[in-house]
Amino acid sequence: MTTTTYAAGALVRARGREWVVLPDSTEDFLVLRPLGGGNDDVAGVHTALETVEPATYPLPSADDLGDAASAGLLRTALRLGFRSSAGPFRSLAQIAVEPRAYQLVPLLMALRQETVRLLIADDVGIGKTVEAGLVAAELLAQGDARRLAVLCSPALAEQWQRELAEKFAIDAELVLTSTVRRLERDLMMNESLFDRYPYVVVSTDFIKSDAHRSEFLNHCPDLVIVDEAHTAVSDDAVGTRQRHRRHELLRDLARDPRRHLLLVTATPHSGKEEGFRNLLELLDPELATLDLEQTRGRERLARHFVQRRRGDIRRYLDEDTQFPSDRESREVAYSLTPEYRRLFAQVLDYAREQVRDASDGGLHQRVRWWSVLALLRALASSPAAAAATLRQRAATAEAADEAEADALGRSAVLDSADDEAIEGIDVTPGADDVDPDNTDDAVPSSRRARLRAMAKAADALHGPAADAKLARAVAEVKALLADGYDPIVFCRFIDTAEYVAAHLTKALAGTAEVAAVTGTLPPAERQQRIADLASTAARHVLVATDCLSEGVNLQDAFQAVMHYDLAWNPTRHEQREGRVDRFGQTAPTVRAVTLYGVDNSIDGIVLDVLIRRHRAISKATGVIVPVPAESDSVLEALMEGLVLRGVDHQQGELDLGLRQADERLDLAWRSAAEAERTSRTKYAQGSIHPDEVAGEVTQVRAALGSHGAIRPFVEDTLRALGSTLTPTADGFAATTASLVAGVRDALPPGHAEPLPFHHQLPAPRRHAVLTRTDPAVAALAGYVLDTALDGKTDAGLRPARRAGILRTGAVAARTTMLLVRYRFHLDVPTREGTRALVAEDAELVAFRGTPEDPTWLDAGEVAGLVAARPEGNIPADQATDMVARALEKVGLLTDHLGARADARAGELLESHRRVRAGAGAARAGLRVRAQKPVDVLGVYVYLPTVSGGAR
Repeated sequence: MTTTTYAAGALVRARGREWVVLPDSTEDFLVLRPLGGGNDDVAGVHTALETVEPATYPLPSADDLGDAASAGLLRTALRLGFRSSAGPFRSLAQIAVEPRAYQLVPLLMALRQETVRLLIADDVGIGKTVEAGLVAAELLAQGDARRLAVLCSPALAEQWQRELAEKFAIDAELVLTSTVRRLERDLMMNESLFDRYPYVVVSTDFIKSDAHRSEFLNHCPDLVIVDEAHTAVSDDAVGTRQRHRRHELLRDLARDPRRHLLLVTATPHSGKEEGFRNLLELLDPELATLDLEQTRGRERLARHFVQRRRGDIRRYLDEDTQFPSDRESREVAYSLTPEYRRLFAQVLDYAREQVRDASDGGLHQRVRWWSVLALLRALASSPAAAAATLRQRAATAEAADEAEADALGRSAVLDSADDEAIEGIDVTPGADDVDPDNTDDAVPSSRRARLRAMAKAADALHGPAADAKLARAVAEVKALLADGYDPIVFCRFIDTAEYVAAHLTKALAGTAEVAAVTGTLPPAERQQRIADLASTAARHVLVATDCLSEGVNLQDAFQAVMHYDLAWNPTRHEQREGRVDRFGQTAPTVRAVTLYGVDNSIDGIVLDVLIRRHRAISKATGVIVPVPAESDSVLEALMEGLVLRGVDHQQGELDLGLRQADERLDLAWRSAAEAERTSRTKYAQGSIHPDEVAGEVTQVRAALGSHGAIRPFVEDTLRALGSTLTPTADGFAATTASLVAGVRDALPPGHAEPLPFHHQLPAPRRHAVLTRTDPAVAALAGYVLDTALDGKTDAGLRPARRAGILRTGAVAARTTMLLVRYRFHLDVPTREGTRALVAEDAELVAFRGTPEDPTWLDAGEVAGLVAARPEGNIPADQATDMVARALEKVGLLTDHLGARADARAGELLESHRRVRAGAGAARAGLRVRAQKPVDVLGVYVYLPTVSGGAR
C-alpha cells in the first residue's frame, strides 16, 4: 500500500466519511477528526491497515432542495459545531457564555503578557468571575497553562466549581477540609493531589495549615485565580495573623516568574496606599515602588490593572449591558415596646457591671469587653438571639496572646471585612465566658440566676406583639411583595434568621413562600434551598444570614434587600445589596430597606457613625471604599460610653477627645474615597482601546454566530422533527418522545420529559440551556449537520438542506449564495514551544450574474440576502434544473474561493498579532495557512420577482 503524507488540516476520506487530519499525525498513523466534529469524535487510523484517500468535499445534490429556513438551519448548525476558533481566542467556541464586549478587555490584556499577572477590580456585579474564567479558559485552550487552582472562601468554593463547569467546561475538584480525605485516598505514594487533579478550587480554610500550605507551594498549578484578593492585603494597620499568612502565601506563589496570577476583587484600594502597593507587588515587583503619578508608573500599572464602574460599561461599543437603572434606599424606624425596653435596661446594667469588674486588665478584660458587645448586638437583633446568647457559653475563643484575643473579638463583633471567610459569622455569640446553666462553682449562683431570668424575659418577647422590630419587618415585607418585589431579609445571627422566617411564614401564609438559609446548611444545600424557593410560582421571601452576603448571585429570583440587622461594617451592607443589584437583574429598580431602632442607642451609633456616613461619602464621590481602620476605635469608644453611661447616653455628649477622633474618622474616610475616585480616573484602563475590542468582537461573532440565533435554531429544528413546544417563564419545553430514534439517542440520557430549555444558567439538573455547549443543543446541531451532509437520511427527517432556490424582491437579478467552510492550519507559539492546531471557519458569500462573470456582493449585501423572504413559487422541475446548472459551474469559482481563503488566513494572522501585541515571544513563529480547496457546503439561487430577470 502506497504511503501518502498528509498535512495538518488536509481533508481525507476513510471509513466511508470525510475527516480532517490533525497535527499529531505521523506518516503511518493519522489522527483524524470528522468534519464539524469535536474532540470526543477523534479517531486514529493506521494507514497500513486501512484505506485513506485524499478527498474534496462533494457538492450538494440538485435534488436536495430546501427553502430559506432550511438553509439557515444548516448555517447555524455548522457554526454551533465548531469547537475551536481560527481566530486568536481559541476557547470562545467551547464556552457556554457569550461575553459582553467589555468583558474581553481583561482577556486582551492577558494575551499581551508572557506571564499573565492581572488585577481585575471591576465594581460589584459587573462579572469579574466571567472575566477571570475567560482568561483561564483561553490560557488552557492555547496551552500556555496546563493546570488551574482557584483560591476562595469555603462558602464560595462550590459556586466557583459550578461556574467553571457550566460556563467554561472546566471540571474542577473541590479541595476543602471535608473533601481532602476522599481525594487523597487514591493517590500513589508521594503523589500530591495537586498533581493528580489538574483543576482545583481550594478553600482558604484548607490551605492555611503549614502542611497543606507547603504542599500547595511545592505542587502549585501554573495558573492561579485568587478571589476576594483584598483579604490577602497585609499592612501595619490592618489584618489578623491569618491575613498576614495569606499575603505571605501569595507572595511566595508570585515569586515564580512563570506562574500566571489573576487577582479578583471589587475593593483593591482600602484607602491605605501600603495595602494597595502590596497587591500591585504581586503583579510586578517594581509597582511596589514606582511613582504612579508619573507616566511611566501609570503605563506600567495599566498593563496589569483593570477597574471599571457600571457607568463605564453600561453602554460599551454600542452594546447595552443590563443593570438596574436605580437603587431605591430607605430607612425604616421602629421603637422598642415597654417590655423590650425594660430588658434592654437590665442587660445594659449587667454589661456595665461586667466591664467594670474586669479590673485585672489584659486578656481577660478584652475577652469580657467583646463578650459584652456581642450580647448587646444579639439583644438588638432579636429576642431569640438574645435568649440564646444569655444561655450559652461565650463564643470568644481562647487565644495565644492578648493581641490575638483582641483581633478575634474585633473581627466577630465589628464585622471586619478582613475575615478569612464568611463561614461561621452568623453563629450567635455568648454573653460571657461562662454558661449560666453550668453548675461549675466558678460561676456565682447569683449571676447564673440573673442570666437565666433575663433569658426567660427574652423568651417572653417572641412575636410581633412584644417585638416591634419584627412587626415592622412583616409590614415592610408585605409592602414589597405588593409592589412586585421578592425580597431577601438579611439577619446577623442564625437564631434571628430562624425566628424571623418562622413568623414571616405564619404572616404570609397563602401569599408568599418563605425559606431560611443560614450557616447551619452546607453550601450545596443552601443553593438547593434557594433554587427550590425561586422555582415556586408564588411570590417568595428569602431570610438569610451573611453567609450569603458575599459572592453569591441572587439577581435571577430577587429584586430587593431588607437589612433586618445593621451590619457593623458598611461594606457588608454593600455586599448584601450587591446580591441583587448586579448584571443580569431584570427589574429596572431594586430596593433596599434598612430597619433601625430609634431608642436602643446601639443602632443609632452604628447608623450615624458608619452607615449614613458611608452613603453620604459614596454619593458625594461616586465611589465605594471600605471603612477606615479609625472607625473601630471610634465605634468602640462610643459603645463604651453607652455601656458605662447607660441608655440615655447620646453622641452629643462626646468629650473633646472623642469628638476629635470622630472628626478624624470622617476626614480619613472622605480622603480615602477621594483618593479612590482620583485613582480610578488616573489609572483608568488605557492600554486597550475600545476600537481594538470592537474589531475582535466583530470577527468572533462573525465566525461563531450570536447566542441569539440558538433559540430559533432549536425551535425550528424540533418542530421540523415533530416535537411539540410549550412556552415557559424563561424559555420553552419540548416533547422528545415523538422524535426519531437518531435524535432521541443523541440527547443526554435521563433528561426531563418534556425537556425544558432555559435562556440562561443556572438550570436544574436534567434540563437544557440555550447555549452552544449544552449537550442537548449540541446533539440537535450535530444531527442537523450530519443528516444534511450525508445525503442518505430520508428527506422527511432532514431539517436542513444544502441547496435551494427562491424568488424574492430582495434581488434585481439572479444571485447565487454559497455556504463555504474554510480549514486552517495554525502554528501558535506558546511558552512551551510552537503548537500546531487545526481550526474551521464558515462564511456566506454571494455573487450576481453567472459564474463565468460574477459580481461579488459585499458583507452588507450578503446579510440582506440572508434576511430575504420568498415571494412566489417555482415549479419543482424548473427549480431542480436551475440548481443543477448552478452546481455544474461551481468549479469555475474555485480560484476565487481559494483566494478568499488565503485572504481570510491573512486577516486571522493579523488578528493573532494584534491580540499578542507586546508579547514578543508569543508572536515569533506565528503562522496561519488555508487548506484548499475550500468546501462548498450549500448553494442557494435567488431569482427576482420580475420574470424577465430569471435567466
